[in-house]
Amino acid sequence: MQAPVQILNIYGSQLGLDTPTKFFWCTGFLSSFLDNAPTYVVFFETAKSMDLAGTQVAGVSEAFLIAISLGSVLMGAMTYIGNGPNFMVKAIAEKNNIRMPSFFGYMFYSFAVLIPIFLVTTLIFL
Repeated sequence: MQAPVQILNIYGSQLGLDTPTKFFWCTGFLSSFLDNAPTYVVFFETAKSMDLAGTQVAGVSEAFLIAISLGSVLMGAMTYIGNGPNFMVKAIAEKNNIRMPSFFGYMFYSFAVLIPIFLVTTLIFL
């Protein structure tokens, strides 16, 4: 993880992520398919590399930090692999002979419900 963090410290500001909305959606998209912690670290370091005025927390704009945190946590629920407990619940349910949706079936349901919620959240809060 050290090499990507060092690269992001140098080139992170050149990625085109310049608004909290972009951080929310990019962090969330990656968090849907990767674990939340590494995704958070990657975008935290990206935001840290930007030279912005305003309230900062740990060297990162407060608005960016909120967007990164919400994106990585909330959008992890979009797939079985985006959040460990999702996969654990699926395994426990199937062990007890409860039919669960396939990976893509789960994505269909979660996208149908969560994407509209995230869009409204973006319009209201970000």
